Amino acid sequence: MTANKLPTEVTEFFSQYPETDSFDILLSDMHGIQRGKQVNRSGFEKLYKGGMNFPLGFYFLNIQAEVVEEDGMPGVGDGDPDALVVAVEGTLARVPWSPNPRGQVLATMIERDGTPFYGEPRNVLKHALEPLTDMGLTPVAAIELEFYLLKPGTQKPEPADPPSGLPAHSGAQVYNMELVEDFGTFFREVEAACQLHNIPAATAITEYGAGQFEINLYHTNDLVRACDQAFLLKRIIRSIAQRHGMVASFMAKPFAEAAGSGLHVHMSLLDRAGKNVFMEDGPTDGLSNFNDTLVHAIGGLSETMAEGMAIFSPNANSYRRYRPGLFVPVEPNWGPNHRDLSLRIPLSDAKNRRIEHRVAGADANPYLVAAAIVAGIHHGITHQCDPGPMRAERERFDLKPKLPLRWEVALDVFDQARVLPKYLGEKYARLFARARRNEAERFHAEVSDRDYAWYLRSF
Repeated sequence: MTANKLPTEVTEFFSQYPETDSFDILLSDMHGIQRGKQVNRSGFEKLYKGGMNFPLGFYFLNIQAEVVEEDGMPGVGDGDPDALVVAVEGTLARVPWSPNPRGQVLATMIERDGTPFYGEPRNVLKHALEPLTDMGLTPVAAIELEFYLLKPGTQKPEPADPPSGLPAHSGAQVYNMELVEDFGTFFREVEAACQLHNIPAATAITEYGAGQFEINLYHTNDLVRACDQAFLLKRIIRSIAQRHGMVASFMAKPFAEAAGSGLHVHMSLLDRAGKNVFMEDGPTDGLSNFNDTLVHAIGGLSETMAEGMAIFSPNANSYRRYRPGLFVPVEPNWGPNHRDLSLRIPLSDAKNRRIEHRVAGADANPYLVAAAIVAGIHHGITHQCDPGPMRAERERFDLKPKLPLRWEVALDVFDQARVLPKYLGEKYARLFARARRNEAERFHAEVSDRDYAWYLRSF
């Protein structure tokens, strides 16, 4: 690209939408929150003509967008310097829910010498992918996102009433097609927006919680792009829900007695010839006979799962999701066609053999979750890790919590991690842990209503 020439993607966009007068520049922070700037057309074109300045420190803000006052943190004591952000190719799109002509584009940060900024989650994923890429292996992934549609303005969350005006169903209505139709206008607008943004949304279903839904994305052989799509899908769902007078929440556990919301990742690996390396040779029933590469990959995911819990469950509410009986993993187990497992092998033919990683909550950052998964897979294959005994289809067993299911404990395990920091980048892992621990300490220093209810008159 020359300094004065816009890429074809941009010129075609302006040809199709010449009235567009403002643009949202979107980046993902540590939490997966969409942050950025809204700029006019001339400011937008700067993104393609050398880049736009943006502070390094914003990637390490806490959940309330406050600077984390920790030594060595970008933005703390260093003058909060800028670096450049540039557009991500193929992500420019119109914003269909905006009342004025507006566009949006995903951006990524680079240093002044053109190298990716180590602190951006998207770049962390690229770094974690390199060992697999060097082996000639390409992940193929699909992401599933669960979320709740809620009433606005309530002190405690309540499931939203259907935009159709019909009375809401009570209780869980998993796979209820009438309920999907009740929210049909919302889902059709989400689908249309996904098409505009080149996001391959596959299915929409009701889930186990009242007001809970799931949207699945199609498999793609570009893992970074798969995470881009999940990141942008959250924005689409939230924005269109707001247009319909609802709040869309990806909070991991908004209701104590209802199902939590997860972020599930389906992943397989292709070799240079395009063959799925998890595919078995010869006849198989898909329930008991799996090849060594798949088993070792699962072994690596099992071995690194505890290290990754601080990523899969990034805040205090995340850990309320881990309760037996709600299809939420609490130990690093594995097997075919069983939703009580953390690493599930879905029913499929040998060509489509894959692993479903079911640990992360919907509040997790998809880029960091994917980075931890590919790290575990590479570690398992290269070290021939043994995942232990496989659980059989329909097997009944008692779940025994073996993962760190409290925030501070998960952070302790992450601090002592020996595998994941090598893939995430040692510097990033260290700063990530500091930022999350700072937030954990602040959260637990708060005096809550439960403190007063239980203890004020008891002592």
